[in-house]
Amino acid sequence: MDTYDIIDPRFGRLINGSARLDQLYTGCRWAEGPAWFGGARSVIWSDIPNNRMLRYDEAGGTVSVFRQPSNNSNGNTVDRQGRLVSCEHGARRVSRTEHDGSITVIADRFEGKRFNSPNDAVVKSDGSIWFTDPTYGIDADYEGNKSESEIGRSNVYRVDPSTGAVTAVITDMVKPNGLAFSVDESQLYVVDTGRTHGPQNPAHMRVFDVHGDRVSGGRVFADCTVGLFDGFRLDSDGRIWTSAGDGVHCYDPDGTLIGKIRVPEGVANCVFGGIKRNRLFICGTTSLYAIYLMVNGAKTY
Repeated sequence: MDTYDIIDPRFGRLINGSARLDQLYTGCRWAEGPAWFGGARSVIWSDIPNNRMLRYDEAGGTVSVFRQPSNNSNGNTVDRQGRLVSCEHGARRVSRTEHDGSITVIADRFEGKRFNSPNDAVVKSDGSIWFTDPTYGIDADYEGNKSESEIGRSNVYRVDPSTGAVTAVITDMVKPNGLAFSVDESQLYVVDTGRTHGPQNPAHMRVFDVHGDRVSGGRVFADCTVGLFDGFRLDSDGRIWTSAGDGVHCYDPDGTLIGKIRVPEGVANCVFGGIKRNRLFICGTTSLYAIYLMVNGAKTY
């Protein structure tokens, strides 16, 4: 299998022809939510059905269990203070791991009702936490605990950094999933994987205009051409590197699919890391992969 699929000449400048896809670890059931910790040169990611979080040490090339049980954690990110923020399917909450290892609950309810199963999160420069809340962790017992939705819909939420108040900022998506801000935070990209709950539902990424603590618009940025989008990250020039059924798809900011990194498993998420942020860590279905690129990841997500 060829590592790269160059669809548009613009993609050729972003890849190193001699760089190959490295499989760093395998043995997961559903690998998700990689987060890069630069100071520790490590990636922490979730293995949702196995109810654990794993840690890859880049310097030593070793993998260890970071946390088990993990409340079926899914998406992870790092806040501006270098703390781990996690979406937990099992506990139906968003949590933060403090520097001393203790865990703080950031949010577990909206208007007095439990969330469905927080899926992915991103931290804005003002400290606010934005996260998606589809039903995948309560649809069955595989990725969480089967239960009925108390809220009755799947929203995107914002947690105020000062008050902790939770606001539903997007309420018209079927199954909001991966999300990330543009480099200047003027736009918010959100994936809708509603197709998992019916062929009539979307399998696309939308983009919203950001106005402080709210958003507007929501036009379709791209439709997934193979399988479903899930988690994604941006490089420093605003290109989107997103998971898909056959690997990682790269989109120019104008919405053009310009190329792919072929991965032998369906991809759930990815994150830029390495000392120079030029190494893309990729969560495939059962494995953690990595590949060096000719671009750098955006400094903040």
